[in-house]
Amino acid sequence: MQVEGDERESGGGKGEREGGERDEDEPDDYQPPIWKSYLYQLQQEAPRPKRVTCPQEMESRPKYYGREFHGVISRGHADELLAGTEAAYLIRESQRQPGTHTLALRFGHQTLNYRLFYDGKHFVGEKRFESVHDLVTDALITLYIETKAAEYIAKMTTNPIYEHLGYTSLLKDKTVHRLSHGRTEPRRVTFQRDERISSPLVRRIALKDTPERQSSYEKIHNFKVHTFRGPHWCEYCANFMWGLIAQGVRCSDCGLNVHKQCSKLVPSDCQPDLRRIKKVFSCDLTTLVKAHNTTRPMVVDMCIREIELRGLKSEGLYRVSGFSEHIEDVRLAFDRDGEKADISASAYADINIITGALKLYLRDLPIPVITFDLYSKFIQAAKIPNAESRLEAIHEALLQLPPAHYETLRYLMAHLKRVTTFERDNLMNAENLGIVFGPTLMQPPEQSALTTLNDMRQQKLVVQLMVEHEDVLF
Repeated sequence: MQVEGDERESGGGKGEREGGERDEDEPDDYQPPIWKSYLYQLQQEAPRPKRVTCPQEMESRPKYYGREFHGVISRGHADELLAGTEAAYLIRESQRQPGTHTLALRFGHQTLNYRLFYDGKHFVGEKRFESVHDLVTDALITLYIETKAAEYIAKMTTNPIYEHLGYTSLLKDKTVHRLSHGRTEPRRVTFQRDERISSPLVRRIALKDTPERQSSYEKIHNFKVHTFRGPHWCEYCANFMWGLIAQGVRCSDCGLNVHKQCSKLVPSDCQPDLRRIKKVFSCDLTTLVKAHNTTRPMVVDMCIREIELRGLKSEGLYRVSGFSEHIEDVRLAFDRDGEKADISASAYADINIITGALKLYLRDLPIPVITFDLYSKFIQAAKIPNAESRLEAIHEALLQLPPAHYETLRYLMAHLKRVTTFERDNLMNAENLGIVFGPTLMQPPEQSALTTLNDMRQQKLVVQLMVEHEDVLF
């Protein structure tokens, strides 16, 4: 038996945010967070892997294993080979299940056995490693820290720095300061029967206006597992994120770095960084408007502005399709140039290209304008036979939409109402627009073709009623 010891690089501590320079928007009395280094120190103390090599060449050794592979040996034999050497490891083939492999690792004066897999990378759980050495190194760090600091880890989220220090609260303050666009709360409408008018579709409305407030669209963080290069600290609890890979999660929209367990405690106050938003189309609606500090997506504003400038009298507006390759060009222009995209008549003379681009944008949203969780409320509202109750139900469902979705829908319906005023020229009434926009704005959460087919009438009716009663519902 031969044992090899491996040294691991030790990284420096982190005393301030990356970059080292103070942001010009930070207050003069800003103090960087005090990062808690206890877990980092434990990682530095964790035992280093010691590979136990096989003294003879194994013909059956898989090409992705090295001399740590010992072939078919029993668990007891592996235990004997590892005995007395903390952090020693080897790989053996199972006696009972030939072709399957086990990592035997000595830790805490006992041999731990893990079923080992390979699919281009080595893994025993969720994490995948380029080498067995890295896998064992990470395992030893985790075992050591969890053994030495189990009670500390259980309590480390109880005193977070998130609300008091660090870039997150500063970013939030800067965003509030920077926002200049206001938004009026959805109006709560009371539908009352006008006894002087026999038609039940004509209503008086009592409006309760609310003062404008700054845009504060709530958005949850878009956390994804992330591998941090070099020492990194959690921006929620200020504790070190231990391990070699997949140490924590990063919000792909704002860049917040936290432990996986801390991510469940972070408030829904993500402030997307425009530099992280790689595209406009297929981007979550709330993410896009927060990144651009607008109340609606600029795609909607720009397309509607262009359509109303030169297309309201175009026959079959929204029903007639433009050339798909030109619509794709518009999509690429928005993704590349954002609000600087040229969609003028000199670039696209056919207004149907612009209407097609707007419909494509709305259709490709990862969460539709009428969100998945409210889809059934709108469908059930459309099925109510009484016209007054139906409008009330639709209005109540509208009030539950996320702010960015509500504002986008309100602006779109006001535009479509203006489209219907040119019906004599464009031949598009509210019912026709409902047929076009029903499946564009509403998609069932289960994405069932049968459900969509069965709900088409209600989808059309919801949009039709929102266009016809836009002044009442919004």
